[in-house]
Amino acid sequence: MSALRFGAGAMIFIAIYLLSMVWIGWLGRQAREENSMRDHFIGGKGVGFFVLLLTLYATQYSGNTILGFSGKASRVGFSWLASVHFMTAIVVTYLILAPKLFTLAKKHVFITPTDFLAHRFQHRGLNLLATLVMVAALLNFYLAQLTAMGRAVEGLTTLPPETAFAWGVAVLALIMLAYETLGGFRAVAWTDVIQGGVLAIGFVVLLSLIFAEYGSLEVTTRKLAEMAPAKVLPPKAAEARSWLSYIFLLGVGAALYPQAIQRIYAARSAKALRRSMAVMAFMPLTTALIAVLAGVTAAAHLSGQLSGASTDAVLGVMMRQVQEHSAFGHGLVVLIFAAVLGAIMSTADSCLLSLSSMITKDLYAGFVRPDASQEKLTSLGKWISTLIVVSLASLAIYMNNSGVKFTLVELLEMKFDLLLQIAPAFLIGIHWKGLKAGPVFAGMAAGLVFALSFFWVDDKSGTFMATLKTSGFHPGIWALGLNVVIAVGGSLLSRKA
Repeated sequence: MSALRFGAGAMIFIAIYLLSMVWIGWLGRQAREENSMRDHFIGGKGVGFFVLLLTLYATQYSGNTILGFSGKASRVGFSWLASVHFMTAIVVTYLILAPKLFTLAKKHVFITPTDFLAHRFQHRGLNLLATLVMVAALLNFYLAQLTAMGRAVEGLTTLPPETAFAWGVAVLALIMLAYETLGGFRAVAWTDVIQGGVLAIGFVVLLSLIFAEYGSLEVTTRKLAEMAPAKVLPPKAAEARSWLSYIFLLGVGAALYPQAIQRIYAARSAKALRRSMAVMAFMPLTTALIAVLAGVTAAAHLSGQLSGASTDAVLGVMMRQVQEHSAFGHGLVVLIFAAVLGAIMSTADSCLLSLSSMITKDLYAGFVRPDASQEKLTSLGKWISTLIVVSLASLAIYMNNSGVKFTLVELLEMKFDLLLQIAPAFLIGIHWKGLKAGPVFAGMAAGLVFALSFFWVDDKSGTFMATLKTSGFHPGIWALGLNVVIAVGGSLLSRKA
């Protein structure tokens, strides 16, 4: 696709927007109460309703939502409305977990998700395994956000796509590292307020531009029904099973993101947490739904221009066409592009902070240097953030240049099959005191092995595993079933014994 025609004014606006994040990082550093892990990774006493709501919103709706969901909808059509349901299901899972977890976190000063597991089960093997699963999932997610950064910038300049991708990843990752290292959680949460606000406005503007440029939803649906009826018709049985699978996979898995759990810890009060959850229940209608409408509009009006992983760039193509028609449209496209960058960076910075906190506290302090001081651990966490950024940014650029390209939704699915295996420890363990550490550890290990084994199964082999893999349900769902049977069954048997 050709580049978006951003003039000097637009580039200055975007540059000021990005540099303001570094300034907020400096303000976060000035507000630091002590040089401790809790202050750096959780923000000390926590944040109130308004900041908590926008940091949850900006973190939950990422590059996957804007670029990935619109790209997926352009490939499969209206069936991707499932994304609205699973984003709502995330809030349902929050409500199962958050109230009791918040109370425990305030009482026992939790910093990482593993702190809850250590308090609840007191099993070092379980702590290690769960931490490794969460770290692996977040590394995948962070890589997806870096990839989204590069693809967002590809359409901004006249540089070759590979060069633009590399510059986008490198510059945006450096800015994000700067403010996260300076101000820790405060900087991340405060930048999320700006990014979340721009994102919310940008989504509304996006929907208005789409209808103005391409016509109403009725026009799009009629055209799509003529070109590709399968993208409009109700889902068949296999697609319906896939809907249910996505709703459960992401509805449970995304609520167990380490950065989501740490935001529960960071709430200043139970009232602020409840109010934030109440508002979050309506956010999918203003984000995921609009991304789907953008995708199906692209499927109807931009058919044949993009395919495969490149469909994640359909939003850029649509913005370019809007931009060409009026100065007003040009200004709105600049705002939307800033919203896209904000959504990506707000999720990526949260991933980075959670990764550095778990590697520092749960792995290094938990198994290597338990006697290390708070100051040394906080400093180490910042260096770990730097190492992660350099390593994964280099990997994202290498994968893009070598032709190894996944769609953003494919990257999203990979981690949830694994992340889902920690669900029994959190969602059952927090409510049922009879759940035992040994069976939970065994169930988690078995679920992980079973989920990973699907990667080597030939879909056409006709084996039992192939039947499960092609059933419409994700491998992680089947693995979770095995996990729960072992964890719950083993706990019940141990009580009888």
